[in-house]
Amino acid sequence: MRQGYQLSSRGSSDELIFSVWGIEVKQFAICITLMLAACVSSHEKCAQDAKRPRHILHARIDGGLIGAVAKTNMSRPVVVDQLKRRTIKDCPDCPELVVVPAGSFIMGSPASESHLEAQVRVSIATPFAVGRYAVTFDEWDACVADEGCNGYTPNDQGWGRGKHPVINVNWDDANAYAAWLSRKTGKIYRLLSETEREYVTRAGTMTPYWWGSSITSKEANYDGTKDPYKGGGAKGEYRQRTVPVDSFEPNPWGLYQVHGNVSEWTQDCLNYSNAGNPGDGSARTTGECSRRVVRGGSWVDSPSNLRSAYRDWSNAGDRGIVLGFRLGRILAP
Repeated sequence: MRQGYQLSSRGSSDELIFSVWGIEVKQFAICITLMLAACVSSHEKCAQDAKRPRHILHARIDGGLIGAVAKTNMSRPVVVDQLKRRTIKDCPDCPELVVVPAGSFIMGSPASESHLEAQVRVSIATPFAVGRYAVTFDEWDACVADEGCNGYTPNDQGWGRGKHPVINVNWDDANAYAAWLSRKTGKIYRLLSETEREYVTRAGTMTPYWWGSSITSKEANYDGTKDPYKGGGAKGEYRQRTVPVDSFEPNPWGLYQVHGNVSEWTQDCLNYSNAGNPGDGSARTTGECSRRVVRGGSWVDSPSNLRSAYRDWSNAGDRGIVLGFRLGRILAP
């Protein structure tokens, strides 16, 4: 597997800042809506928030949904309140999905990051559903037990099955699992495009990682013995294997391990530049299609390779110990 190029995004969100002693309004017209979202229509909660000096609630509109983030003296924002996102589970053995909003962002890495890639303005016109987690061994084994997935049982390397992400699966294997789910549920499951994968990774953020510009092995599974990313952080643990998919904190849209653990297959054929990206969230189906783009970085990678913008690729037939996948689902029948 070779390194490709990178991508990062800047959300086009309007923001308000609610201070504990008053309200600073940048967009007065949406003030009331944001106050309702931040306070959940509760006088008691508002009163509790007002007792926390120096804490500021940031409420952001992104694709029509509102999320509130508390800024404290900690090193990263903490999601404290947001409109409850719709979740979907089409069958007992199906992956749990989260509905993410339509919206726009800038795909590609800015000059401030360590790798450059052409930036592309992307507009995703409709909401869609995405796996809260990478597909697990439990979910894969259910497919095999139901005579799907071509009867293939991947090796777990002795690290455990259950909630560990399925590994040793190639691009065709991932698509076979999506096809089984589609037949089973009557819904359209598919791999994410790499544009969608970056969009849901960022979840409205603009920094190299959804929580900020620095990273440590307490926040993601990667090779913590390698030099820290230039945005900050410190050397740490190298686990030398995958960890369960519900480890670490989810991003603001409720998705787990969008950075690290396993590199995730996407639909896209390999293209070495963002030039020519359609800018609508769809996959690129021309280029080197014997090679496919993977996203997110894995447990063997350096911290730089876990950035939201980072692009990598693998031969479509590779079944590797760092390769897994996460699915999307179309919301329309």
